[in-house]
Amino acid sequence: MSIKITPKQEGVVIGSILGDGYIQKTGSKNARLRYEHSYKQKEYLMWKVSMLGTLFNGRPVFMERVHPKTNRTYKYVRHQSNSTPYLGRLRKGFYPKGRKIIPSNLRDLLKHPISLAVWFFDAGYLCKKHCGSYLYLGRVSSEEATVAQVAIHQNFDINSKVYSKGVKGYALYFNSDNTKKLVGLVKVFASSDMIYKVSLTP
Repeated sequence: MSIKITPKQEGVVIGSILGDGYIQKTGSKNARLRYEHSYKQKEYLMWKVSMLGTLFNGRPVFMERVHPKTNRTYKYVRHQSNSTPYLGRLRKGFYPKGRKIIPSNLRDLLKHPISLAVWFFDAGYLCKKHCGSYLYLGRVSSEEATVAQVAIHQNFDINSKVYSKGVKGYALYFNSDNTKKLVGLVKVFASSDMIYKVSLTP
């Protein structure tokens, strides 16, 4: 399926891939984008879907999952995009060997502020006690974490420190001043259920 993507829409896609989104291979050249969020974040999921126009069709699927250890039931929402060569190309860059990485050309991809917004809404955490914030990168290498740090600094003039979380991988830490910059940049994109992510009030 051939589609036209605006710079803003591409920003949502890039931020999603860096965050909680998953690009699933659907053929030799095509792939699709999968969103999966807890039920309480369904509005945020639908906000992302609404931003991407014809890339998504149909309706989300509401599902339940029973945790094997706690036996608690978790409700969540899943929505999958159409399969396209565009997403197939992005998969090759972000999943070169089947595992998601932070590509070395991230600076060229992370251009629109909405990319950073979606990434932070998906994987960020505001530490109100210390007036700082974290952006979790997952199980990436220290080199990949540095690529993310440099891209955010060069594209948005926001500084951070690479923070090791041991076996859980890496995160970027933003001090008080840089958290204010970060929040000021991304809060204009926050859906109502993401306001807590960018509220600096204790």
